[in-house]
Amino acid sequence: MAGAPVRLTAQLLLRAYAMGIFPMAEGRDDPEIHWIDPRRRGVFPLDGFHISRSLARRIRRGGYQATMDTDFAGVVTACAAREETWINAEIHRLYLDLHRMGHAHSQEIWQDGRLIGGVYGVVLGQAFFGESMFSAATDGSKLALAHLVARLRAGGFTLFDTQFLTPHLASLGAVEISRADYHRRLARAITGRARLDQVGDPLQGRGEGP
Repeated sequence: MAGAPVRLTAQLLLRAYAMGIFPMAEGRDDPEIHWIDPRRRGVFPLDGFHISRSLARRIRRGGYQATMDTDFAGVVTACAAREETWINAEIHRLYLDLHRMGHAHSQEIWQDGRLIGGVYGVVLGQAFFGESMFSAATDGSKLALAHLVARLRAGGFTLFDTQFLTPHLASLGAVEISRADYHRRLARAITGRARLDQVGDPLQGRGEGP
């Protein structure tokens, strides 16, 4: 008789990230989880994030609040609230578990008390694995990325994995590297030490940080 299927846990998920693979579902209603190890990997060089003149003006103008881990569940829910999503119920549960363990974090952008942008991901050593982001107002996701990158740099991170390279991410400075190069960078990053949960926001004061 076949045994019961192994229930995926947050600990197993962390082991997968350490090996360079990450989970995706075909859709929110698909219970099956697929493990992805792209041939070409998107990464943000942490010293190469491109803040355009218009985004820099938006940061200086303020009128928004940037927070971290204030509403992790809200960011994940917002990222999944689109017509097509790879975040099914099991993946949603796992990231909430990782957040409770201190291995998953969210960067939020608020305006007039409303969550208008955010990004979340997983942390191992000096690596941040960006999972998804959303924008509910102009520049919402760009502001979230700008504040997150500033925190990662201040916290001693060396790898910001974006999984895939999209035109939007490329416009902000993300690049594509080979699988072999990614795994070399990953091996170094996960053995290092970095902090994110207790790092101040270097961009705070340019906008209206809390």
